[in-house]
Amino acid sequence: MRGFMAEKGRLVLVDGSGYIFRAFHALPPMTRSDGTPVNAVYGFTAMLMKLVDDLAPDHVAVVFDVARKTFRSDIYPEYKANRSEPPEELVPQFALVRAATEALSLPLLEAPGFEADDLIATYARVAEEAGLATLIVSSDKDLMQLVRGDITMLDPMKQRRIGADEVFDRFGVPPEKVVDVQALAGDSTDNVPGVPGIGVKTAAELIQTFGDLDNLLASADNIKQPKRRENLINFAEQARISRQLVRLRDDAPMPLELAALSTPPRDMDRLTAFLQEQEFKRLLVRIGADHGHNGSGSDHNGKIGGAVRSMAASASPLSPSPSAPDLGGAAGSVSQSPAVALDPVTTQYQLITDIDALAGFLAAATAQGFLAVDTETSGLNAAAADLVGISMALTPGNACYVPLRHGAIAENGDAQGGLDFSAEAPVSYQQIPFDTAMAMLKPVFEDPAVLKIGHNLKYDSHILLWPRNGGVKLGPVDDTMCLSYVLDGGRVGGHSMDHLAKHWLDYDTIKYSDVCGKGAKQVAFGTLAPEAALDYAAEDADITLRLWHQFKPRLSTERVASVYERLERPLIPILAEMEASGITVDRGILARMSNDFASRMAALQAEIHQLAGEDFNIASPKQLGEILFDKMGLQGGKKAKTG
Repeated sequence: MRGFMAEKGRLVLVDGSGYIFRAFHALPPMTRSDGTPVNAVYGFTAMLMKLVDDLAPDHVAVVFDVARKTFRSDIYPEYKANRSEPPEELVPQFALVRAATEALSLPLLEAPGFEADDLIATYARVAEEAGLATLIVSSDKDLMQLVRGDITMLDPMKQRRIGADEVFDRFGVPPEKVVDVQALAGDSTDNVPGVPGIGVKTAAELIQTFGDLDNLLASADNIKQPKRRENLINFAEQARISRQLVRLRDDAPMPLELAALSTPPRDMDRLTAFLQEQEFKRLLVRIGADHGHNGSGSDHNGKIGGAVRSMAASASPLSPSPSAPDLGGAAGSVSQSPAVALDPVTTQYQLITDIDALAGFLAAATAQGFLAVDTETSGLNAAAADLVGISMALTPGNACYVPLRHGAIAENGDAQGGLDFSAEAPVSYQQIPFDTAMAMLKPVFEDPAVLKIGHNLKYDSHILLWPRNGGVKLGPVDDTMCLSYVLDGGRVGGHSMDHLAKHWLDYDTIKYSDVCGKGAKQVAFGTLAPEAALDYAAEDADITLRLWHQFKPRLSTERVASVYERLERPLIPILAEMEASGITVDRGILARMSNDFASRMAALQAEIHQLAGEDFNIASPKQLGEILFDKMGLQGGKKAKTG
């Protein structure tokens, strides 16, 4: 993210209200030991810690809404009146999120009667006048009208910078025209009426043609389409009101002066106390705090340190509810005997086909610090296969499948080969565009703070390394196949996922043939409808995660951690890169060797035929036997009885 930082000083404004809801919907239910729900607080705190440490801004503030009623409600009483009350589990977390902001020593901004967006607009203007660049951390489309010059946005879920070009791609007009487009198109989420029958695309075309909303309304009589002309005339005042609702105020009262937003040093004692109170053990590990003392161990610079920690020795992030199973206890807490059979009712497999759902899942993975990953491909040859989809799991039973290239035609009709991207797909399925999905997945898959867990992960790593499959360097990694080998090297039945699932989880996995068929009737995985592929694909990630929870703690109790950590695990990415890189071959020398071997074989064949006194097929055992034993009289060995 440091690439987003300009040479001049920068103010980072975080849309705190947006962060809360994203965190709440991204993470499974989590509670403290006293029953207080804290999943939004945990996600908010984890994301904010990482954001500030990555950006290291000169000035920073987290901006919140105070209440739903603002000056816009006076202009249009129906504004946001259609919104439902927040979920019951979220309500007690609002105050805790503000407490988290204060525990992180970050300035908190809010102003009665105004929305957080108005405060962001105001501080962005003031910063611009003071010569500071502004980075707005939010995915809220309403804030895109502010983008200009040194004012840019960062979508924290997709890790995507939003400048003028990205705004134009979204609205079809430059940022300064966004308000007029929104005024025409309206917004059902906020109950902004707009003009009936006009969407964003049409609104953009009209604004491009007429320049702005006022000129358009003044020229409404010249619109050729009768119904559109009628609506623009009849709902002109409604469009003007909508413009008042969507336009952000940059003159909101400022609770703090700009100078007061200078990034303060982090009070590690205060942060440690807050994390201990919320029982966020994993975040305590991240900042290097001792769980057992009062936080006197703050570091000199007040910066968060630490890297990926072995999950075998780490505690769960907090006390999970039944739908968020324990993420790992003390080493040795997992029994080595086979586990209870999986209950199919507890599995929640999600087909992800839209950007927001994927962003939420990845945000949860980033906050948690680990996830299981499995790739679905067009074949078993990693050098030739194409990526078809990716499955991931966060907690046992909570897995997803992201289809990427379903509907593509198998190259040369080979059900185990690559995909023919030049051919027109006979069926079009709803799935996130490949480049878009990989741009979202790559930062998480390469994030050193997020552990990626797989089974035979060398194959998946090799697949993802190819530019056609995203060019992802997967890491850091854990591999349940390698773990099984280190723990039980002589296991009868091997270390396949199917075998391990049956032995350790008493579970029969879905087989490839169950979804793709057998023999001549087998179809390529990529030709399946995503819905048909969901259970098979998501199950792989789910089973992998469950096995990992079984195996990882045993490394310490069985004293084989050093073998795995120093030998097996480091070799996974090395071997994947070696296989992907291959070796350099001098084609000239190879051709000369081939010709030399062919000449030598021909000479030997001629000599054999001369000794035999006739030509025959040397490769035929029958003809060779007749020459050796019948004609030349050599003594053959006796045939052994079988049966």
